[in-house]
Amino acid sequence: MRDAKAAPMGPIHAADDDANPTLRNAEALLAAGLIQPSALAAVAATEARYAVALSAAMRALIRTPDDPIGRQFIPDPTELIVSPHESLDPIGDDALSPVKGVVHRYADRALLKPLLVCPVYCRFCFRREHVGPDGGVLTDAELQAAYAWFADHPEVTEIILTGGDPLMLSPRRLADIIGTLSGMPHVQTIRIHSRVPVADPERLTEALAAAMETDRSMWLVVHANHAREFTRAAGAALRRVRALGIPVLGQSVLLRGVNDSAAALEALFRAMIAHRVKPYYLHQLDAAPGTARFHVPIEEGRALLELLRGRVTGLAWPTYVLDIPGGLGKVPIGPEYLRADGTVRAPGSGDAD
Repeated sequence: MRDAKAAPMGPIHAADDDANPTLRNAEALLAAGLIQPSALAAVAATEARYAVALSAAMRALIRTPDDPIGRQFIPDPTELIVSPHESLDPIGDDALSPVKGVVHRYADRALLKPLLVCPVYCRFCFRREHVGPDGGVLTDAELQAAYAWFADHPEVTEIILTGGDPLMLSPRRLADIIGTLSGMPHVQTIRIHSRVPVADPERLTEALAAAMETDRSMWLVVHANHAREFTRAAGAALRRVRALGIPVLGQSVLLRGVNDSAAALEALFRAMIAHRVKPYYLHQLDAAPGTARFHVPIEEGRALLELLRGRVTGLAWPTYVLDIPGGLGKVPIGPEYLRADGTVRAPGSGDAD
């Protein structure tokens, strides 16, 4: 990957706060008391393989290193152990990329990845082979090639900005991208998928929110996995977006030790609704290398969701999905209540699906 600082694409929006820097290596994690001295060498080896970033906002929420927040971001040496079922490209992005920065999996929509920088690096990320602090930023020529691809494919009516995290761009760069996409007559919907509103909410300034304005249908999809991520600062960041009339959806990953209980999921979905974030997807963990410690079996996930049926409003009910390996797309895998004979079983009845 090229150095993000030198890329023509422009600067990443806002530097780390000198008083509250993002923790980016094993030594910083040790100094913060998040790993033990005896673990320094092993964590450093993990860091050498997969990028580390723990923002000040997330650091403030960690009570113990293995709590639901720390577990998401603090490296663990088991990440270097690859299970037979795991893949470098578990959802087939690479095979479905017609030009750099574009992924086209579905007929009417496609991804645009303008950069591969994130405010935090999740230890379970399905793009962990690609994201990192050097940025993977598209050059101006690469971005123009991506635009040309979209212009040549009028069947693509929805464009999802992802990465990395699009809200790591400067307001000017983000506005340029959204303005260019909005100028294509066939583009009806633009989505931004981001961790920034919860992971680094101070980064989502009025100026960055304003850069999202468009006359097209704009949606923000926020990735959060635990109720504690919805802090007061996160709420303020989300209000800056909603003030522009942009609806906000939430997506989460079902993770062992983070949200793998009915109580944790209920609290997460209620926190989303309280912040006017509609739960959209609950993802089954993608089989990225070294992520086995986060795996929750599908049947356990279905049972957890069934426990919530009737306990939470339908507004708080996401679609539980599996992204089929090989780029075949997402399929719903939630509890089923219609039996093969056409009768309906009651939620929580214990009958087999």
